Amino acid sequence: MLGDQEFQRLSDESISALYDKLAEASNDYEFDVEMNGGALTVEFEDPPQRFVVSPNSPVRQIWVSAHVQSFKLDWKAERAAFVLAATGESLEQLIAGAIAKRLPEFQL
Repeated sequence: MLGDQEFQRLSDESISALYDKLAEASNDYEFDVEMNGGALTVEFEDPPQRFVVSPNSPVRQIWVSAHVQSFKLDWKAERAAFVLAATGESLEQLIAGAIAKRLPEFQL
């Protein structure tokens, strides 16, 4: 299990890297992305919808809320990524898939 500081570092790096990719992609697609207090939000205007990616330090997971669902990702050292156990998707793959449900042409 990850220690507090290691989880904080890995989750910050993972969410920041995702933010950087989404911020660049938002120039070509119709959504906004913001970082606030370590949490990332992706917002769509019409119809309004919001996805939230945030670290949950007590359980050492990254939680994602998208399409009225909640996803809990654990760190997998062998993949060097936060991964959804049920599907094997990485954080980046999960968010890219969620955005593609909204914008079928989306690719990250």
